[in-house]
Amino acid sequence: MFMRQLITFSLIALLAGCAGTGSREALQGQGNSQQWREHKAQLSSLDGWQINGKVGIRAPQDSGSGTLFWLQRQDYYDIRLAGPLGRGAARLTGRPGAVVLEVANQGRYEAADPEALLQEQLGWRLPVSHLVWWVRGLPAPDSKSQLTLDGDSRLASLKQDGWQVQYLSYAEQNGYWLPERLKLHGENIDVTLVVKDWQPRQLGH
Repeated sequence: MFMRQLITFSLIALLAGCAGTGSREALQGQGNSQQWREHKAQLSSLDGWQINGKVGIRAPQDSGSGTLFWLQRQDYYDIRLAGPLGRGAARLTGRPGAVVLEVANQGRYEAADPEALLQEQLGWRLPVSHLVWWVRGLPAPDSKSQLTLDGDSRLASLKQDGWQVQYLSYAEQNGYWLPERLKLHGENIDVTLVVKDWQPRQLGH
């Protein structure tokens, strides 16, 4: 009797563990869930990259477009915006718990998280902590998400924490299929990101 209970308990624990791996994701669309898991695992291994592209921002008080440079090295990032974004050139650098924003002709500002810093200094509510995942075509792992897969089992769209992200096109780089054009829609802000050059890297942990 004890052995039967032990086996039953072990099976329940095993099933619960399997269910828990994707329990934060609600999947729909025409893609294959197994292929999505494999694609997700491959992209999750990327912990370094360099991106060059263009960004457009439309908000009630500030709209415009400019160039984007993004260097990621594990948990450190260096994101630079330049062009007619209404605020001049801006550079955001940091890692969890320590972020610095430098704005041309305005000064240098520090905070514990990038979202509060950007909103306070530039008036933009941008989910920088989530963008580290979204830019790779992945949902952020720390909150629930609704995913729609395309026919290639990659993200076609994503809903998470009040944001909607549309993946309009992908490009292959070094064996990775990465987002080339995406649109983000949040509360009173729309962002369009076009990646001209993707340089993905695995740096190791």
